[in-house]
Amino acid sequence: MGKFLADITPLRESPAFRRLWLGSAVAALGSQLTLVAVSLEVYRLTQDSLYVGLLSIFALVPLVFFGLLGGSIADAHDRRKVALLASSVLWLTTACLALQAWLQLGNVWVLYALVAVQSGAQAINQPARSAIIPLLVRKELLPAANALSMISFGLTLTAGPLLAGLLVATVGFAWTYTIDVATFAFALWALLRLPAMPPGEHARPAGLRSVVEGFRFLGTRPNLRMTFVIDLVAMIFAQPRALLPAIGAVMIGGGEATVGILLASTAVGAFLAGLFSGPLGSVRRQGAAVVWSVMGWGASIAGFGLVVVLAGNSGADGVTWWLLPAALCCALAGIADSVSAVFRTTILQASTPDHLRGRLQGVFIVVVAGGPRVGDMLAGGGTKIILSEGWVLLLGGLLCIAVAWAVAHWQSGFLKYDARNPVP
Repeated sequence: MGKFLADITPLRESPAFRRLWLGSAVAALGSQLTLVAVSLEVYRLTQDSLYVGLLSIFALVPLVFFGLLGGSIADAHDRRKVALLASSVLWLTTACLALQAWLQLGNVWVLYALVAVQSGAQAINQPARSAIIPLLVRKELLPAANALSMISFGLTLTAGPLLAGLLVATVGFAWTYTIDVATFAFALWALLRLPAMPPGEHARPAGLRSVVEGFRFLGTRPNLRMTFVIDLVAMIFAQPRALLPAIGAVMIGGGEATVGILLASTAVGAFLAGLFSGPLGSVRRQGAAVVWSVMGWGASIAGFGLVVVLAGNSGADGVTWWLLPAALCCALAGIADSVSAVFRTTILQASTPDHLRGRLQGVFIVVVAGGPRVGDMLAGGGTKIILSEGWVLLLGGLLCIAVAWAVAHWQSGFLKYDARNPVP
């Protein structure tokens, strides 16, 4: 079994990477509690999937702006200090979410504002963190390091949404947010223990000119561009998150606990993909692996939509057996998404010079986090036309498969990308 299980060499060789990985995993668990709790609180206040989707709009604008700016900041300054400052803002924002819940404000606009601030801070924090990893492990261990991140990601996404649904249903929103405040201390501890990481000799001052330089580099690297394009296809056309509260409330049944189970099922798939990621290190045609993974994601979401369509409104009086096939589809989607993320991240890290890595990671974060938010908006808006939640998912998944196939053949060089000769 050894060759099939995840390679833990990065954890053994690099104590700094081990601390960063552990601290990020614990903090991510709390962040998942907040992410799910906010969407559930908005739905409880409004009883409308469209308002849940609007959360993504308020998060998207600061995400795009600060994601691009944050990448240039990470390239121009000590990445450890940048991550520490951004993480501190995230911690304070989470504390404010807890405070509004304890005060029982019940104002959806307060939630929108706090999510916007949180999104901006995360957009600065994540590029700095991602650009740190290649400085902590050997280049040939990047796939293994990214697969380990998928394991922690899968674990937190498994436990986080499940706990969020259960906590909100039992102890309420205030305690759920407060737990996130406590867990964030682990992320700050891991960053404090890192060595200083000053910018290199090719560093440029942060700002618009620096951001433009990163885009110019990206404009000449078609394979790097495709890692962004193909992920946008998956997240925009086949994003189920904003529809889950309504699916749990009416179609499958079970309410908030069902939302947690479905999100946790996706995370179980991500965890399994990371746990059995040993063979991924030997995959050379990483571009083709990304394309097939995205098409697998689309097929899984289409299957989930079909289950919801067949379930109809049978869950209005309680949870139904349709939860089982729905959870299976979500798990398969998590496997596909995890494999895609491992190879997309590896291609980006291996093909980008260090002095540009922060800026390209900034674009990556904008795509990875911004794409789902656009998808949330489109999915929530789709339910306002003539489509039910199930049909939105079914048609979106099929469209994801078709568009992914089309862009892959349009940029056929991506299908030939070879890890032994990483041409960006």
